[in-house]
Amino acid sequence: VQLQASGGGLVQAGGSLRLSCAASGRTLSSDSLGWFRQAPGKEREFVAAIRSTMNRKYYADSVKGRFTIARDNSKTTLYLQMNSLKPEDTAVYYCTTRLNWNTQYYNPAMYNNWGQGTLVTVSS
Repeated sequence: VQLQASGGGLVQAGGSLRLSCAASGRTLSSDSLGWFRQAPGKEREFVAAIRSTMNRKYYADSVKGRFTIARDNSKTTLYLQMNSLKPEDTAVYYCTTRLNWNTQYYNPAMYNNWGQGTLVTVSS
């Protein structure tokens, strides 16, 4: 299933963006759905994940309370609502899926399906 991420852009610190991830018109039926990000010169890092069958959500400490991961009721789109953005949130954001849930949801190596990424730039 091909994933298409969108919604990135340039925003001032303190602003908000909502990222979307669509699965080529099909449903996101995987149990593990996640967002990762990669800043220039850094490794890809975990942002948020959702275990679909149990609707449990997990967040990196750096975004907890500011970002919200959600999937729409039609199960075709994954979202990442980002509020109170900071310059250190600047990165390319990737959506990803894994058919089954894995307790290492924070490890990018556990996922096997990735979108192309969308750039988020937060100015100070």
